[in-house]
Amino acid sequence: MAEGTIKKLTDKGFGFIDTATGVDMFFHSSNLEGVSYEQLQEGQRVSYTEGSGPKGPRAENVTVI
Repeated sequence: MAEGTIKKLTDKGFGFIDTATGVDMFFHSSNLEGVSYEQLQEGQRVSYTEGSGPKGPRAENVTVI
């Protein structure tokens, strides 16, 4: 699993993960595992698997480290 830091959260139920590669990874609240969207905070470390969505790459199985 890849790791990153939550860079931005929106009030619409999605956010972006800083992957430290220069490319941010999109994630949706439906891809969270073991945590609710409301419990997330910018700056938290997370692990995820890279998946594919209708608009390109996205993080799936997102868990807080």
